[in-house]
Amino acid sequence: MTGRTVIAMGGGGFSMEPENPRLDDHILSIARESRGRDRPRVCFVATASGDAPTYIANFYAAFAQRAEASHLALFTRTIEDIDAFLLDQDIVYVGGGNTENMLAVWRVHGVDRALRRAWEQGVVMTGLSAGSLCWFETGTTDSLGKGLAMLSGGLGFLPGSHAPHYDGEASRRPLYQRLVSEGVMPAGYAADDGAALIFRDERLADVVASRPDARAYRVERGSDGVAVETVLPARYLG
Repeated sequence: MTGRTVIAMGGGGFSMEPENPRLDDHILSIARESRGRDRPRVCFVATASGDAPTYIANFYAAFAQRAEASHLALFTRTIEDIDAFLLDQDIVYVGGGNTENMLAVWRVHGVDRALRRAWEQGVVMTGLSAGSLCWFETGTTDSLGKGLAMLSGGLGFLPGSHAPHYDGEASRRPLYQRLVSEGVMPAGYAADDGAALIFRDERLADVVASRPDARAYRVERGSDGVAVETVLPARYLG
C-alpha cells in the first residue's frame, strides 16, 4: 500500500474515545503496512488547541507504548527544520481545536508546505475535527466563535468540502446541506463522530468506524438545487 494517504476522522481517537482505540489502532496498522515499521513514527500536531499541554500529554499516554511518538510545537517552537522532521515521520496526527487559527499559524511557520511534501512522500496524514477538516478545500467550522461558518480555505490536499462531527451537533447537518445546495460550497464528504474516511491519491478508498452506528456521507447538489446525501458503507472495526 503506497501513495498519498489521508485518514479524516469526523471525531474519535484517543482524545474523544480514550477507552475505544479502534480508529487509532487502524491508523497505526495502515502505517505499519505502508511504511514498513513495526513501531511507526507518529508526530502529534496540536496547533489548533494552542499546543495545550494536557492534550499533548494525553497523546503520549495513548501512543508512546506502541509507536515512536513525538510532537511539533509551534507556540514554543523547538524544531528548527520542520521539513526534515515531518519527512522522517510515518504518521502526522493533527488534533482538534480552532481550524482557522491553526492554518494561519501553519502558514507563518511553513508547516503547510512541509505537510504537503511529507504527504507526497507517503507519510500518512490523519486527525479529527480540525485535523479532519484541514486536508480539504473548505468545509464547516466553529472557528469564528459565532456558531458554524464556512472555512475560508483549507490545505486542499483533497478536493471539495468536508463536515466533521456530522452527528455531534444539531446544526452541523442542516448547515452543510444548505451550503452545498446553494452552490456556495462544493460537494464533499461528511463524517459522524467515530467514522473515518480513508483517501488514497485523493480518491476515497474505504470508510471505517469505531462505533457500530457511525456513518459517513457523500453530499452533493442535485439537479433541482437540493442537497443529495448518500450514505457510504462503513466497516465497523469492532
